[in-house]
Amino acid sequence: MPFLKRLGYYLIGLSLGIVFLAFLLKKKTSETGSEFCYFPNCRVLKDLRSKPLTFSDNVEELLSSGRLDSTHVQYFLKEGSVDFSKSNTKSTPCKEYLIEGIINEKEASLLVRNCENSTIAEAFEYTTQ
Repeated sequence: MPFLKRLGYYLIGLSLGIVFLAFLLKKKTSETGSEFCYFPNCRVLKDLRSKPLTFSDNVEELLSSGRLDSTHVQYFLKEGSVDFSKSNTKSTPCKEYLIEGIINEKEASLLVRNCENSTIAEAFEYTTQ
Protein backbone atom coordinates (compact mmCIF):
# COMPACT_ATOMS: atom_id res chain seq x y z
CA MET A 1 0.00 0.00 0.00
CA PRO A 2 1.50 3.36 -0.94
CA PHE A 3 2.54 5.77 1.75
CA LEU A 4 0.06 8.51 0.80
CA LYS A 5 -2.88 6.08 1.01
CA ARG A 6 -1.79 4.95 4.50
CA LEU A 7 -1.33 8.57 5.55
CA GLY A 8 -4.83 9.37 4.33
CA TYR A 9 -6.35 6.50 6.36
CA TYR A 10 -4.37 7.60 9.39
CA LEU A 11 -5.56 11.21 9.11
CA ILE A 12 -9.19 10.14 8.64
CA GLY A 13 -9.02 7.93 11.74
CA LEU A 14 -7.25 10.62 13.74
CA SER A 15 -9.87 13.20 12.75
CA LEU A 16 -12.76 10.92 13.70
CA GLY A 17 -11.10 10.14 17.03
CA ILE A 18 -10.56 13.83 17.86
CA VAL A 19 -14.19 14.67 17.01
CA PHE A 20 -15.43 11.75 19.14
CA LEU A 21 -13.19 12.76 22.04
CA ALA A 22 -14.29 16.40 21.84
CA PHE A 23 -17.97 15.44 22.05
CA LEU A 24 -17.31 12.97 24.86
CA LEU A 25 -15.34 15.47 26.97
CA LYS A 26 -17.84 18.27 26.31
CA LYS A 27 -20.70 16.07 27.49
CA LYS A 28 -18.76 15.00 30.57
CA THR A 29 -17.88 18.57 31.58
CA SER A 30 -21.46 19.80 31.11
CA GLU A 31 -22.85 16.95 33.24
CA THR A 32 -20.36 17.18 36.09
CA GLY A 33 -19.69 20.91 36.00
CA SER A 34 -15.95 20.31 35.91
CA GLU A 35 -13.56 22.37 33.87
CA PHE A 36 -10.04 21.74 32.70
CA CYS A 37 -7.63 24.51 33.65
CA TYR A 38 -4.16 24.16 32.21
CA PHE A 39 -3.00 27.77 32.02
CA PRO A 40 -1.89 29.76 35.08
CA ASN A 41 -4.63 32.40 34.72
CA CYS A 42 -7.38 29.77 34.71
CA ARG A 43 -5.84 27.84 37.62
CA VAL A 44 -5.54 30.93 39.83
CA LEU A 45 -9.12 32.06 39.12
CA LYS A 46 -10.45 28.55 39.77
CA ASP A 47 -8.58 28.41 43.09
CA LEU A 48 -9.96 31.83 44.08
CA ARG A 49 -13.53 30.74 43.26
CA SER A 50 -13.21 27.52 45.24
CA LYS A 51 -12.86 29.34 48.59
CA PRO A 52 -15.35 31.45 50.54
CA LEU A 53 -15.27 35.09 49.42
CA THR A 54 -15.07 37.92 51.93
CA PHE A 55 -14.77 41.65 51.38
CA SER A 56 -12.44 44.17 52.97
CA ASP A 57 -13.80 47.41 54.48
CA ASN A 58 -12.93 49.35 51.30
CA VAL A 59 -14.86 46.97 49.07
CA GLU A 60 -17.75 46.78 51.56
CA GLU A 61 -18.02 50.56 51.38
CA LEU A 62 -18.15 50.45 47.58
CA LEU A 63 -20.80 47.71 47.72
CA SER A 64 -22.98 49.62 50.18
CA SER A 65 -22.71 52.87 48.19
CA GLY A 66 -23.81 51.12 45.00
CA ARG A 67 -20.64 51.93 43.04
CA LEU A 68 -19.81 48.21 42.92
CA ASP A 69 -22.00 45.14 42.71
CA SER A 70 -21.09 41.72 44.06
CA THR A 71 -21.78 40.30 40.60
CA HIS A 72 -18.91 42.44 39.32
CA VAL A 73 -16.57 40.74 41.77
CA GLN A 74 -17.87 37.33 40.68
CA TYR A 75 -17.32 38.37 37.05
CA PHE A 76 -13.68 39.19 37.82
CA LEU A 77 -13.22 35.77 39.44
CA LYS A 78 -14.75 34.02 36.43
CA GLU A 79 -13.69 36.05 33.37
CA GLY A 80 -10.88 38.30 34.62
CA SER A 81 -7.27 38.34 33.54
CA VAL A 82 -4.63 37.98 36.25
CA ASP A 83 -1.72 40.40 35.83
CA PHE A 84 1.11 38.32 37.27
CA SER A 85 3.67 41.10 36.82
CA LYS A 86 1.72 43.33 39.23
CA SER A 87 0.76 40.49 41.59
CA ASN A 88 2.69 39.42 44.66
CA THR A 89 2.67 35.64 44.46
CA LYS A 90 5.48 35.17 47.00
CA SER A 91 3.87 36.95 49.97
CA THR A 92 2.90 35.02 53.07
CA PRO A 93 0.47 34.00 54.47
CA CYS A 94 -1.77 35.24 51.64
CA LYS A 95 -0.78 35.69 48.02
CA GLU A 96 -2.00 38.86 46.30
CA TYR A 97 -3.32 38.88 42.75
CA LEU A 98 -4.33 41.83 40.60
CA ILE A 99 -7.21 40.85 38.31
CA GLU A 100 -8.12 43.08 35.41
CA GLY A 101 -11.35 43.18 33.44
CA ILE A 102 -13.96 45.40 31.83
CA ILE A 103 -17.02 46.55 33.79
CA ASN A 104 -19.61 48.85 32.22
CA GLU A 105 -17.30 49.41 29.25
CA LYS A 106 -14.54 50.70 31.56
CA GLU A 107 -11.31 48.97 32.43
CA ALA A 108 -11.12 48.07 36.09
CA SER A 109 -8.91 46.09 38.44
CA LEU A 110 -9.56 44.07 41.56
CA LEU A 111 -6.92 43.24 44.15
CA VAL A 112 -7.56 39.87 45.75
CA ARG A 113 -5.76 38.08 48.58
CA ASN A 114 -5.66 34.30 48.26
CA CYS A 115 -5.38 32.87 51.75
CA GLU A 116 -5.33 29.20 52.68
CA ASN A 117 -9.01 29.02 53.61
CA SER A 118 -10.57 32.13 52.08
CA THR A 119 -10.47 34.69 49.30
CA ILE A 120 -10.49 38.35 50.31
CA ALA A 121 -11.41 41.12 47.86
CA GLU A 122 -9.11 43.93 49.02
CA ALA A 123 -9.51 46.83 46.59
CA PHE A 124 -11.40 47.77 43.45
CA GLU A 125 -10.69 50.66 41.13
CA TYR A 126 -11.45 51.82 37.63
CA THR A 127 -8.25 52.36 35.69
CA THR A 128 -7.93 55.66 33.87
CA GLN A 129 -7.07 55.72 30.22
